[in-house]
Amino acid sequence: MTEVRQLPLDLPVAERRGREDWIVSTANAEATALIDRWPDWPSEVVLLIGPTGSGKSHLSRLFAEASGALIVPAGDLADGDPTALAARGAVVLEDVGAGVDETALFHLLNAVRQAGARLLLTAETPPIAWGLALPDLISRLRAATPVALAEPDDALLEALLAKLFADRQTVVDPALLGWLARRVERSFAAARALVAALDRAALAAKSPVTRGLAARVLAGAADIDTTQDGLDDEPDA
Repeated sequence: MTEVRQLPLDLPVAERRGREDWIVSTANAEATALIDRWPDWPSEVVLLIGPTGSGKSHLSRLFAEASGALIVPAGDLADGDPTALAARGAVVLEDVGAGVDETALFHLLNAVRQAGARLLLTAETPPIAWGLALPDLISRLRAATPVALAEPDDALLEALLAKLFADRQTVVDPALLGWLARRVERSFAAARALVAALDRAALAAKSPVTRGLAARVLAGAADIDTTQDGLDDEPDA
């Protein structure tokens, strides 16, 4: 009789985003320290730049919890009242980039300055890559304090793998985490995609995540889709 393999379901993953779940390493220490300095920032505006999945959303939520900031997606900026937003004392504007409403962003930056508030902007790329046309906006953004989230170092990559498996309630031998960290592409997107692929493969095989299973999944790494599986940006580290 042919064994019927279990078809894994793409269920949503509830990633933990508390302070205790934020992993600090050399890749994000500078950004973490700057966010923790609130409200004693070098300028009213901090620009947090990092690749998808690097922890921008996680860190901005920690900032919002500490400051009472409202988190506003960049695509919704034109629908808000910049004066009312600035009056809160702290604001997060997420996923800023090409296509942002330049006039609305300019008004928000002015309102923040006038209110003595603090604004955290998150983006994948620096403003020079956004294709901005409004000179006054470009000038305002040049006065912001930039801070970057780098791709993971060895310690962060292994810790990130452990967290991603834990978020999926998947038990993995700690020794396997180090083995995976030495073989996966050194990026947040690749780590998340690998964990998702291993979780699906283990469910389909009704097997724990073993080195043999991991080796087979890694051998087909070219087929792993790094644009899916909960990337935000991100759920983040």
